[in-house]
Amino acid sequence: MDLPRSNIPLAIFAKLGAVVCFIVMATFVKIASDTIPAGEIVFFRSFCALPVILVWITWQGKLRTGLKTSNPMGHLWRGLVGTMGMSMGFAALGLLPLSEVKAIQYAQPVLVVIFAAMFLGEQVRVFRLTAVALGMTGVLVIMWPRLTAFSDAGVDPYLALGALVAFGSAVMAGLAHVFVRKLTATEPTSAIVFYFGVTASTLSLITVPFGWVMPTPFELSMLVGAGLVGGVGQIFLTSSYRYADASVVAPFEYASILFAIGIGFFVFDEVPTLVMLVGIALIVAAGILIIWRERRLGLERAKGRKVMTPQG
Repeated sequence: MDLPRSNIPLAIFAKLGAVVCFIVMATFVKIASDTIPAGEIVFFRSFCALPVILVWITWQGKLRTGLKTSNPMGHLWRGLVGTMGMSMGFAALGLLPLSEVKAIQYAQPVLVVIFAAMFLGEQVRVFRLTAVALGMTGVLVIMWPRLTAFSDAGVDPYLALGALVAFGSAVMAGLAHVFVRKLTATEPTSAIVFYFGVTASTLSLITVPFGWVMPTPFELSMLVGAGLVGGVGQIFLTSSYRYADASVVAPFEYASILFAIGIGFFVFDEVPTLVMLVGIALIVAAGILIIWRERRLGLERAKGRKVMTPQG
């Protein structure tokens, strides 16, 4: 069953639903990361999301057709890069405050601009280059206090490692986004979502020899909960982009920092620093400028097509 394309209020609701789900998922992961290895968390997050995704595909009536693929290697590469990004993100949550990890990962849309130019041949003009520079400055502002750990004995070096791993997860997520762009040309969304879950679940098993642990009932509830909530979040996210254009719903991603700061404060006793807030402001500003520019270019292209289309 196809859903209506244009429904902006519902699209925004779905996007905010995805934001809440992913922040709750990150909270569960951070709680579990004290004792559970990142690879094991990736397995539970990916495997436990598959039943939710299958129910969603069945409800859409696409179980027979929605999983067909003509590009299995494309799914494999997207899964490999995406799994690396997920693993690094989960590892970072065990080293840094929740809001700080989320803030550093906001570099993803900025990095996508760079990768799209490198791998998809997209033109990057002065406006977007300026936005990229602004966003990367924000990332540096956030990471700089952590990176001084390498030369300052008074700072925990694990925090510096956490900052680098969090940025690495943003890099991998940006690359995964480029792979998804390529896949959407030939593959249905349901196949992209499902095969990522399968690939991530399989690849995460490689980490078993490096030390998995038997979770306690509480830890198991966190791991399973992360998978289920993450699966629901994927459905919300996919639905949001079906109801409205990406340029409409993408800015609401930045609402997640409010939830991250709130959960960090009340659940983990984490207080954001002024430096981190300044860095967040720079990254968010860069992201919004990129989204605004993309929307303007989209409107201009649509207007050009309308002018060139023969009338009557």
